[in-house]
Amino acid sequence: MTPDLAHAYRGVIFDLDGTLTDNMPLHADAFGIFAQRHGLILSSDLRGWLDGKRNRDIFPILFGRELSEPDLKRYSNEKESLYRDLSRGRLAPLPGLLPLLDLLAERRIPMAIATSAPGENVPHTLGELRLTERFQVVVRSDEVPQGKPHPAVFLEAARRIGVPAVECLAFEDAPMGVIAACAAGMTCIGITTGFGAAGLAEHDAHPHATVADFEEYRARFGSWLG
Repeated sequence: MTPDLAHAYRGVIFDLDGTLTDNMPLHADAFGIFAQRHGLILSSDLRGWLDGKRNRDIFPILFGRELSEPDLKRYSNEKESLYRDLSRGRLAPLPGLLPLLDLLAERRIPMAIATSAPGENVPHTLGELRLTERFQVVVRSDEVPQGKPHPAVFLEAARRIGVPAVECLAFEDAPMGVIAACAAGMTCIGITTGFGAAGLAEHDAHPHATVADFEEYRARFGSWLG
């Protein structure tokens, strides 16, 4: 059954990359440089099955073999350092995000981030967006047993803000993240920064609705916020 998308939610969970900011092209550029250095092939189709996953789940697929913990850490640090260098001074909140956060704060609706971003990237990206103080709860996929598309990171985010997952609204841009949020029982809005509605569906991701940004969300479904 399709939920009432103007329902008054008790909690809101945001993905980070591609959701709070349209930074996935910068991640793609960083992966492109990384892949070239290591002689890897990273196709656009493969992206749909990798975006939103943890690096420890991505790199064995890229390299086509199991990797040791030191190798996983080394490759992740290399790629994410490239992203941080490329993104410095170039990130902006997605349109409509700041007014939405203001409304949620005014109504004392708890918020959290549920992300697959590695540890160093979270403070970097939030700092570049000047959003560090806005999010007191951040759950990373490397803090739970299984990453997206498993729902663990969303369930943990809901637990930490003290709201049942079924009473949370989730915003996600990546197919694996949409699958995870829906599996957690949340109402999921797909942000079309990277894949579009058709692209999400092609990768078996079916959000309850899709929007280009938070301005569109508020215009279409934000009546519950007043």
